[in-house]
Amino acid sequence: QVQLVESGGGLVQAGGSLRLSCVASGFTIRQNAMGWYRQAPGKQRELVASISTGGSTNYADSLKGRFTISRDNAENTLYLQMNSLKPEDTAVYYCNAIHRWSLYWGKGTQVTVSS
Repeated sequence: QVQLVESGGGLVQAGGSLRLSCVASGFTIRQNAMGWYRQAPGKQRELVASISTGGSTNYADSLKGRFTISRDNAENTLYLQMNSLKPEDTAVYYCNAIHRWSLYWGKGTQVTVSS
């Protein structure tokens, strides 16, 4: 059974940092493409960053240089390091995975950045 569980969100002041984690079970993350998305109130869900099976990464243009996606294969965990956070980064952050041609989502973790 595929499961994705995010954690690490919270309330942080502008300029601060957070590291989100996504623990995967039911599959091996290094064999599957994965990504982080976010959804702010009243807005559509948008891509934050993704990582391929080969380790190539891709970022939303507006987030390059502040956010870093990575994975720990031994822990079967995906990470998102977020630095220099801004109030507009406030959103629910979700991780997803493509496994055997199906797309799976976690339930998300709330990130709130105060000004």
